[in-house]
Amino acid sequence: MKNIAVIGKHGQLSKAIAVRANRFNLNIIASYDIEDQDLTAPKHEISAFAKTLPETIEGLIIAAAYTAVDNAEDNPDIAHAINAVAPGVFADECAARNIPLVHVSTDYVFNGENDTPWTPEDNTGPINVYGKTKLDGENAIVKSGVRAAIHRTSWVYDGTGKNFMLTMLKLAETRDSLNIVNDQIGRPTYAGHLADACLTSLHKLITDDSYSGGTYHVSNTGDPISWADFAQAIFQAASNHIPQVPSVTGIPSSQYPTPASRPSYSVMDTGAFEATFHYNLPNWKIGLKDAILEWAQNQNLG
Repeated sequence: MKNIAVIGKHGQLSKAIAVRANRFNLNIIASYDIEDQDLTAPKHEISAFAKTLPETIEGLIIAAAYTAVDNAEDNPDIAHAINAVAPGVFADECAARNIPLVHVSTDYVFNGENDTPWTPEDNTGPINVYGKTKLDGENAIVKSGVRAAIHRTSWVYDGTGKNFMLTMLKLAETRDSLNIVNDQIGRPTYAGHLADACLTSLHKLITDDSYSGGTYHVSNTGDPISWADFAQAIFQAASNHIPQVPSVTGIPSSQYPTPASRPSYSVMDTGAFEATFHYNLPNWKIGLKDAILEWAQNQNLG
């Protein structure tokens, strides 16, 4: 077993990593969350925290982030500290110790103005504060020189956290119809499958010195869908566990304005990841089935 640490403890991804790590011969001996350490502190204080990472770890996963996309518009300094400064500090520390790391980024580093799946080589161009801070975090990791795998993902959810799927299931308790945005296109990503991808790449980084890392796109695969499509799929998958299956009407995002702009096209080309790691990412429908089962078990619905 290889000892690792995880920045993240209570988020949906970090919880999935904790459950699955042993399957990849990885043993989490330390995990931290934003609540444990003030990642908005001055850089020198974050650096001091980074130096307290256990000496015995052989890899690090950064799974914590400031993900409140709309709130980031009003709190850019906090978002930058957590999403950009902190990853750079951890990367510097890992580089100094020759410890590889895996970092999770986002489709929001792109502007959404595309009609074919985004590749890692495509030009970035974030259109909101969250996306900009995540891109700054990527750049800080690359600048550090650490051996790292950066995984850009999209539409992450699971059966336990705060996410779109659980919001829809909650609304189904009281609503028989919903208006959902249908002009933002992507692929949902089940947190458990993203965790598997992170652990796969960290294991390679630890065990294969010839592998230098890279930037990849990691999401579930399958036909791209809109948020309205995803809502309908959620209700159908959970139909045995909810009081009613609400009807879904697709609306343009202009009818549902938010403080932060969202990319209209977030479909990720996962080919580079799958080729590098000889790993086939599951279809999003499989991820949804797993997430509904997770939610039902968490709700004691059987």
